[in-house]
Amino acid sequence: MTETRTEKFQLKDGRAAVLTVAEPEQVVRGGLVVLHEAGGVTDTVRLLVSALAAEGWLAVAPHIYHGTLPQEEQVRQLSPASVLADTDIAFAVLAERGITADLLGVVGFDLGGTAAMVVAANRSIGAAVSVGAGGIIEPVSAALPPLVEIAGELKCPWLGIYGDQDDVIHSTEVEKLRDATIGAGVATNVVRYPGAGHRFDADPAAAAEAWHRTLNWFDAHLR
Repeated sequence: MTETRTEKFQLKDGRAAVLTVAEPEQVVRGGLVVLHEAGGVTDTVRLLVSALAAEGWLAVAPHIYHGTLPQEEQVRQLSPASVLADTDIAFAVLAERGITADLLGVVGFDLGGTAAMVVAANRSIGAAVSVGAGGIIEPVSAALPPLVEIAGELKCPWLGIYGDQDDVIHSTEVEKLRDATIGAGVATNVVRYPGAGHRFDADPAAAAEAWHRTLNWFDAHLR
């Protein structure tokens, strides 16, 4: 598995962010920005970054929490502006490596999935994937919009993946999100797995299928 490294990247215009990065060993197919879950850049996030790099993607995970505040306070401080500021730096770092906008994607789980949809509604990139994204009806922070309100504004192909056994996100909310994406004018798909929970731990087959579906989504749209 490709190793990850974490360092501070600074752009020529002075903007800077801490990124966890993994690079493919062979030819770079494109770039993926990985947005971390509520727990921050955990070992699971690093594993995802590494696994995407093994598939040929230059993968970068911006640390969208800043400072040493408790997790709940960090989440409360998230806003579209703060999320976009960090992801824009990540996109710029990938662009410096020669990766064009049509070969850029964003993916996230949990809070990262919510943030990924915010990015997809505000940036014209190649594709986006959200797994277990909360805040569909009631936003996850006061500053972030409910996902149903931005679903019609998606600017790139977006895939949403959910488990029906999620103890926080009800399937009726997921169906409302599906309906809200219809007018987006881009390719969208919402996939539900009946036996999977929030983290897909209880259904390994669904987890494997969701992983391959994610890879296929990027394969299909980042080209």
